[in-house]
Amino acid sequence: MKINFINRFKWIRTAVCLLSGLFLACACGSDEQDDGKFRLRIAYSPSLCQAPLHLAVELGFLEEEGIIAENVQVDAAHVQEAIGANQVDVGFGLIGKFLQPLQNGLPIKFTAGIHTGCIKIFALPGSGISKIADLKGKRIGVPGLAGAEALIAKRALFMNGIKTDPRDGEVEFVVFSRNELGQALQNGVVDAVSLGDPVAAQMIESYSATTIVDTAKSPEFALEYCCASFVSKLLAEKHPEIAAAFTRAILKASAWVAEHPEEAAKLQLEYKYVAGNQKLNSDILKSYNYKPSVKGGYDAIVLSSGQLAELGVLDKSTNPEEFAKNSYIFFDDVKDSYSAEESLPPKFKKADK
Repeated sequence: MKINFINRFKWIRTAVCLLSGLFLACACGSDEQDDGKFRLRIAYSPSLCQAPLHLAVELGFLEEEGIIAENVQVDAAHVQEAIGANQVDVGFGLIGKFLQPLQNGLPIKFTAGIHTGCIKIFALPGSGISKIADLKGKRIGVPGLAGAEALIAKRALFMNGIKTDPRDGEVEFVVFSRNELGQALQNGVVDAVSLGDPVAAQMIESYSATTIVDTAKSPEFALEYCCASFVSKLLAEKHPEIAAAFTRAILKASAWVAEHPEEAAKLQLEYKYVAGNQKLNSDILKSYNYKPSVKGGYDAIVLSSGQLAELGVLDKSTNPEEFAKNSYIFFDDVKDSYSAEESLPPKFKKADK
């Protein structure tokens, strides 16, 4: 009986150790593999503008940096929850929607500006709305009050002297799901819509809508990076070399997309990252400025955080420069940008051999 007890105790102790090890492995997230490569959990969504992220995985840019990509599909509305729960290590997204969560402690660091543009504000033809000033006293449909679409609209209105504070605002924001916004616009429930591509571009084409703001072209936003790459704070602290490697890969993939928008659109459809029409998708990609810049991403945070503080979205006491410094990370071995010559996909290099 004594021997049985000891054996049982040893078995239980072994099981507990194994379970503890499994728990710790899960808690730690990504780690180096036996082959020396690093497994990285990448948050992605079926957004057209994420072409550099999608193709960094598929064309070998990440593999070239010693990274094994583990794609984790996360709806854009829930990416912050995934970060907070340590379910992903890196990602790509609209700068504006992350700023308030960052001020509230979201554990990420931005690493590079990837492209300008991708949000549009539009109205139906014949509505009498053709410019920002015409939005005064109107209802604007958005997919969320804290999303980048609403924040871009607020900034555009602010720059044109129109109040957006819900207590005494001169516009009303009305929330609908992305699938319902078109119907709300057609039924007159809202007067204009602020939405991201490709859905925005598809609606504008379908309804022959009037574009009021296009962040890829409107002078208020055309030179400002709207989307940036980010890494978790945990990855930046424990594995800065991997955070740097991810940033290099995404910069190179972005430079390649800038030179090959038609092929990028084709590959996104082939790999089933997005839906839609290849011609329309490639035209949209062409409208973005995929000229990535580490410093450009930083400057976009300085500019947008300053305006959002004035709007009361961020604390009024926010210092834009200090905010950007706390939200960003620079790497000594990552250039500000990469040329087309430096960005040939590794997958193509292998095919040429």
